[in-house]
Amino acid sequence: MVGAAMEPILPPNDSPAPAQPHAPQLLDAAMDHFAARAPGLPLAVAFSGGADSTALLLACAERWLGRIEAWHVHHGLQAAADEFERHCQRLCARLGVPLHVRRVDARHAPGESPEDAARRHRYACFDALARQRQAPDAINTVVIAQHADDQVETVLLALSRGAGLPGLAAMPGQWRRGGVTYQRPLLGVPGPAVRAWLRARGQAWVEDPSNASLRYTRNRIRAQLLPALETVFPQFRATFARSAAHAAQGQQILDEVAAADLAACGAPPAIGALQALSPARRANVLRHWLAARHAQTPSSAQLAALLAQIDACRTRGHRIHLKVGRGFVQRSGDVIDWTSGPGGGVLAES
Repeated sequence: MVGAAMEPILPPNDSPAPAQPHAPQLLDAAMDHFAARAPGLPLAVAFSGGADSTALLLACAERWLGRIEAWHVHHGLQAAADEFERHCQRLCARLGVPLHVRRVDARHAPGESPEDAARRHRYACFDALARQRQAPDAINTVVIAQHADDQVETVLLALSRGAGLPGLAAMPGQWRRGGVTYQRPLLGVPGPAVRAWLRARGQAWVEDPSNASLRYTRNRIRAQLLPALETVFPQFRATFARSAAHAAQGQQILDEVAAADLAACGAPPAIGALQALSPARRANVLRHWLAARHAQTPSSAQLAALLAQIDACRTRGHRIHLKVGRGFVQRSGDVIDWTSGPGGGVLAES
């Protein structure tokens, strides 16, 4: 039996009506809007057993029962994970929703954040689950339960790390991966409204014990910063969402400029063509090119070093061999190229 933190959380019988900004009707309005856009069916719900994904699963079951299934990833990171899975099994059995469970060892690699590692393993499981289904039963849409508070936390984390536009754009409401459409229909719904919706239905959920640990920056933001923002800026969720949307639009323009510049510079890019660009456009096209090569996004220090080397590369004998992401950028004649792994000797002349 798990500890009290993992017991299903039930609404008290005398719960007061929630304040209007967090009214449970906000979730139904968001789901009605999502349904009006006719998402591709059948769809899968990423289902952890927590409050947010429990609400999303119930809302989807109310609208598309028989055309949905639940996907649960057992991350293997804590003893409570077994109870997460049992809770998901019980609820899906009661609703009549098929449940597919994948078990992974989501421990993070050295230098990788636990959150990034869990996300990477989770999406690998989603990819595998999507691939195993064949038409006409292939999953067309996967819905994920992140909400407005999660979006604010993501923006604040990005700000704390000095992120550029991709980080400030936070989480998209929709994207494609492996031929499947992923959507976040609750991204405009405050977290308290999600829980108010569950309480109005008398529906229990499980609480991940790690959510209470202030060791994690995201948890400190949730527990300490969001209440302060609510007091000073009551509309902070909507204003942060607008800022994230502006950042996403700006990044889209930068991507279009980078694609045009890369077409002019060539792939791999010619050093002379890169030098003809302004420093800002040179940095932009290099990020775009490295992303296309499946390299990790270069750190600020790595990108600065690469820009300095390209600017200084004015003779045929100038050597370039720099660690970027999971590999190396090196000069080969009149171009630079990126290779994964440790790399060999540097090619400087032709």
